[in-house]
Amino acid sequence: MGVKLFADGADKSGIMEMYQKAQIEGFTTNPTLMRKAGITDYYAFAKDILKEIPDKPISFEVFADEFDEMERQAMEIADWGGNVYVKIPVMNTNRLASYDLIRRLSESGVQLNITAMMTLEQVRNVAEAVKGGESCFVSVFAGRIADTGVDPIPMMQESLDLLKTSPNAELLWASPREVLNVYQAEAIGCHIITATNDILKKLNLEGKDLTDYSQETVKMFYNDAQAAGFEI
Repeated sequence: MGVKLFADGADKSGIMEMYQKAQIEGFTTNPTLMRKAGITDYYAFAKDILKEIPDKPISFEVFADEFDEMERQAMEIADWGGNVYVKIPVMNTNRLASYDLIRRLSESGVQLNITAMMTLEQVRNVAEAVKGGESCFVSVFAGRIADTGVDPIPMMQESLDLLKTSPNAELLWASPREVLNVYQAEAIGCHIITATNDILKKLNLEGKDLTDYSQETVKMFYNDAQAAGFEI
């Protein structure tokens, strides 16, 4: 595919399953996914994954809320490996923008993944902050935008235009909700899309005969009803 596929998750077995697939070109995670996966030692988890995956980009997020502590954590995380991208939220919990921090880190050579972005104003400011800096991913949460009833595609297209001034930055379509989003991202020329293992596994359905798929669905319902012993 033209769009790069990054696997999003924090379950080691799932990460390693995706690592075996040639079409998966990178990995992302975040503190929420780690917590759901039962991870309690952030550093140990990250070092374990990096030992297994030394050759594809992996994003690990800072979890501080004060910018000076975010910066300290970012510099520490960046030292974990040459394939590490440090996730910096576009703002902190007090709604203070992270642009100055993003600029400092980018200029100092830290590979960034600027995350939780949902407005064109944010994309415009981040594009300016990273211009001329280190390689970075600009993660726009298209799935969450769609959750509000807004079509994210026009915004993603405009984001691509805004990032033309910063060739070191790649637009990342974050939080997809269905396989269709992968094809939509590819159609507009988005650089990267992240997806969970469940979504990525459905890519093998491309071109499937829909009548066959209909019959398989009917068989599934029938077999499950029989297995459950339903009677009326």
